[in-house]
Amino acid sequence: MSQPSERGLFIVLEGGEGAGKGSVLSAVAEGLRAQGIEPLCTRAPGGTAEGQVIRSALVQSGAAWEPTAELLLMMADRAQHVGRLIRPALETGRVVLCDRFVGSTIAYQGGGRGLSSAMILELQKIAAAGVAADLNILLDVPPAIGLKRSLKRLAEEKSSEDLFERLDLSFHERVRASFLDQAAADSEHWTVIDASRPIVVVIAEVQVRLDELLEKRSAA
Repeated sequence: MSQPSERGLFIVLEGGEGAGKGSVLSAVAEGLRAQGIEPLCTRAPGGTAEGQVIRSALVQSGAAWEPTAELLLMMADRAQHVGRLIRPALETGRVVLCDRFVGSTIAYQGGGRGLSSAMILELQKIAAAGVAADLNILLDVPPAIGLKRSLKRLAEEKSSEDLFERLDLSFHERVRASFLDQAAADSEHWTVIDASRPIVVVIAEVQVRLDELLEKRSAA
């Protein structure tokens, strides 16, 4: 399969804590490379050097941002991420695989924190300047399962990025509900995959969905 021409493809993996986004993204990237496609793999927040500074400030243990401040930091990361990394890659025809984008902002700062989705979308227009995912793949997992997975991973990695894991289960239930609402409202650009199953099964299903999108683009 050849590299897509003209504008590339922007694929976003979304989901709550412990959904397996990082593992799935790595496996899918390897699958693309086997087809002769070298994807750009990135994450939000933190996809650029400047964004990593923002990420560290946002999610370190002990951080206590006001919800609006948290949102504005996310959008500062997004403007840098899109301007310096995502848009240039898409303009050269590359496939971009991103761990989180605006769907997570709506779910976490909107559904979880209670901020207005309308305000989030207005800020998104400014920060992303028209860049939107061709496909959002929602890795859906019950929060009780996902949090257990995520806390185990953080302990193994000795990571202090546990800001969201420390929040109560009701927060994560609201986040999940927001993700599912977004997917239901835009089935053209969202697909939902049950991520409570073994990771190899999840990866295989994501690869099938992405291959379908690449074939559709090649035939257009």
